[in-house]
Amino acid sequence: MPDGYGAVLSLRASGTSLVIDTVGRVPRVLHWGADLGAIDTAEAEALRETGGPAVLNNSPDVPRAFSLWPTEFEGWAGTPAQEGHAAGSATTPRPETIAVRYSPQGDDGGNGGTIEIDLVDAITALRSTMSLRLDPFGVLSVDISVVRDASLAPDTAATPYTLDALRVLLPVPERATDILDFTGKWCRERAPQRGPIFFGSHVRRARRGKPGHDAPFLVVAGTSDLSFGRGEAWASHLAWSGDAEYVVEKLTEGAGPFSSVLGVGEGLRPGEIALADGDRYVAPTALFVWSGEGLDGIAHRLHRRLRARPSHPSTPRPLTLNSWEAVYFDHDLDRLTALVERAGRVGVERVVLDDGWFHGRRDANAGLGDWFVDRSVWPDGLSPLVDIVRSHGMQFGIWFEPEMINLDSDLARAHPDWVLGPRQALGATARDQYVLDLTRPEVYEHVLERISAIVDEYGVDYIKWDHNRDLSEPVSGYAGIDRPVVHEQTLALYRMLDTLRARHPRLEIETCSGGGGRVDLGILDRTDRVWASDCNDPVERLQIERWTRMLVPPELIGSHLGAPRSHTTSRRTDLSFRLIVALTAHAGIEWDLQEAGDDELERIAQWGAVYRELRGLIHSGRVVNADLSDDTTALSGFVAIDGSRAIYTWARLGTSAPGQSGRVRFPGLDARARYSVRIRDEFGPASRHQSADPSWIAAALRPDGVTLPGSVLAAAGVPLPTLNPQQAMLFDLVRLP
Repeated sequence: MPDGYGAVLSLRASGTSLVIDTVGRVPRVLHWGADLGAIDTAEAEALRETGGPAVLNNSPDVPRAFSLWPTEFEGWAGTPAQEGHAAGSATTPRPETIAVRYSPQGDDGGNGGTIEIDLVDAITALRSTMSLRLDPFGVLSVDISVVRDASLAPDTAATPYTLDALRVLLPVPERATDILDFTGKWCRERAPQRGPIFFGSHVRRARRGKPGHDAPFLVVAGTSDLSFGRGEAWASHLAWSGDAEYVVEKLTEGAGPFSSVLGVGEGLRPGEIALADGDRYVAPTALFVWSGEGLDGIAHRLHRRLRARPSHPSTPRPLTLNSWEAVYFDHDLDRLTALVERAGRVGVERVVLDDGWFHGRRDANAGLGDWFVDRSVWPDGLSPLVDIVRSHGMQFGIWFEPEMINLDSDLARAHPDWVLGPRQALGATARDQYVLDLTRPEVYEHVLERISAIVDEYGVDYIKWDHNRDLSEPVSGYAGIDRPVVHEQTLALYRMLDTLRARHPRLEIETCSGGGGRVDLGILDRTDRVWASDCNDPVERLQIERWTRMLVPPELIGSHLGAPRSHTTSRRTDLSFRLIVALTAHAGIEWDLQEAGDDELERIAQWGAVYRELRGLIHSGRVVNADLSDDTTALSGFVAIDGSRAIYTWARLGTSAPGQSGRVRFPGLDARARYSVRIRDEFGPASRHQSADPSWIAAALRPDGVTLPGSVLAAAGVPLPTLNPQQAMLFDLVRLP
C-alpha cells in the first residue's frame, strides 16, 4: 500500500464515498455520504479548507477537532473513542498517527478500497491500527486493534492497562435530524422506534451477553423525510454476538464541522480487558452504511455484501419441517414417522428433530449438557428416524443448545465448576438453566466433541443451534478470580462454530436464541440462517421479518407455517394468510401435519411448489417496501436484480379508517417497462372487506394475468383490494419485451 500520510484520501463505491484528511495528529472525516466523484487536488484542498469549525465563545482557543479517534485533547466533550486506565493513571489518551497506508480499488478508485492508520500513544502505552474498508457495495467496515507496548510509557510498564471502552465514532451532518433503532421482547423482536435527535446522548447498551430480543440491531440517523424509499440515512451495526453499545450524540458545539455523531463499540465489563505488555485487543467489526434511497437502500447494500461472501449459501434453501411445535418433547418413532410421511406429501426437503432427543430430556428442566441419545426413548438410537427421513430424499437436522446446562444433568453433577457464574453462589436460573463456561479449555473440548460425534454418527446435515437465556453475572473463576468473560465466551463460540464447519464442510447451522435474541452479522459469518422469532403467528411475524430484512436477506431468515391457533399468541389465522407470510423467506413448517385435512395438505403442497418456483427470485432479488400512510397495511416486494420479475405481498393486519387504499405504487419497478401482472391464489382467496374488487383485479386473477405499463404501477399507482384483517395476496409481475 502506498503511504498516504498528509494527503486527502477518498474511498468510493456504489454511489457513496468517504473522504478523510490525514494531516494532523489523527485523521479526520471530511465527508461521508453521497459519492463526490474522483477528488482532484483543488477539490481536496477545498474540502480541507472548509473542514475547520469556528472558535466559539467560552471554548478552547483553537477550533475543536473531531478525528477518527476523538479525545478530550482535541476539545471533544462527548463520548470518547477510548476509555481506560492503568491503576487510575493514563486516563488521557493522546494517540498520534505514525503511518497511513492507502489502497483504492478500481481504475478510478471507484470500487472501494482500504485506508490503514497506525497510531501510538505515549500516555496509555498503546500501539493501534485502524483499518477502514469500503467494499464494492458501499458498506464501510472499521476494524481496530490495540496492543500494549510498555516501552512507550516506562513509568507504567508494570501496570496493566484496563480498557473500559473502544468505540468507532463517525460524524453525520446537520440534516440528519431523526434516530431510528429497535427494541423488542421474546416473540416481538425488532420493533422499530423513532424520534428526533435531541442535544445530548442517545445511548443503547446490550448487556445480556448477546444482542438480546431488545437489541438496537441497526441504529440509523436520518433526514426528516426518511422512509423505506425516501431520504438519506447513516446507519451503524456492530458485527458481534456479545455485549454492545450504540450511541447517537449531539453537542451544542457540534463535532468539528458536523452536527452529530454516530458510534458503536463492544460493551466491555469492568476489568474484562486488562492489557499487560504485549497483550492485544481486537475490537469487533463496526459497520457503517449510507443511503440516499431510504431504508431500502441501506438494506440493499447490506444484502449485497452478505450475498457476495464465499460462505454464503449457494444451493436452493430447502423447504424445512421442524418438529418443535408439532410434538414438543413427545418423541415417539411412530408419531414422528407419520409426520415425516406427511411432510413428504407436501414437498418438504429437510426435517429437523428439535429439543427432546437427548439423555434425560423429557421437559425443559433437565438434561442440557448430556448430549447422548436417550435410549429410553430411542432404543436403537436415531438411525431408524434418520433412515426414514433419507428414504424420502430429505436432509436430516437436529437441535442443540451447546452453551447451556441444566443442574439436573449428569454433566452438572460431575462438573459443577463448569457452570459460568460467581464462585460464591450462582444467581437465579432462567428457563431452568445456566450457562456453560466455554472459556475453560476442558469445557470447550467436551462440548465440541459431543456435537461432532453426533454429526458424524448420523451424518447430520443441519444444526439448529439455540441459546435460550441471557448471560447474567457472566464471570469465570477459571483463573482463580471471578473475571468477566463475555468477550472470551463469544470468541469461544465463534471458534467452536468455525471448527465444526471445518470438520464437517457440508454442515449448515441455524442460529437461534430463544428465537431472535442473537441476530447480528458476527454470528452470521459462521451460520447459514437466523431464526427471527419463536413466534409463528403470521401477524407478528410479518412485522418482525420486514424489519429483520433491514440487515439480513430473506434467504437467511427462517419463516415457518404454524398451526391455525398460534402457540405463542393464541391468535387464529387462515391458512392462506399463514402460507403467504411464510413464503417470502427461507420457508418451513412447524405444525403437526397430522392435524391437517386432505384439502389443507393439498394447498400446502401447492405452496411448497410455489416456494420452489420463486425461491430463486426471493433469495436473490432486491427487497423493497412501499411507503404507505395506513400502517395497518403493508406492500413488500422482491425484485430481480435484472428487473425481469418481481413478487409482492399485499397484506392487511388490522382495520383502519380508510375504506380503500387509493392508488398504491409498486416500488422497484421500471416506469418505462410493461409488466404482466398475475395474482397467485393457489393457497386460497383472501377475504375482502368490500363488495367488489377494483376493476383491474379481475383480469389479474386470470391465469394469463393483465398487462400494465410500469408508469402506472410504479409512478401513478393502482388501487388494491381492501382486505379483511389478517389477510394477504401475492402478486407475480413479469417484465415484457
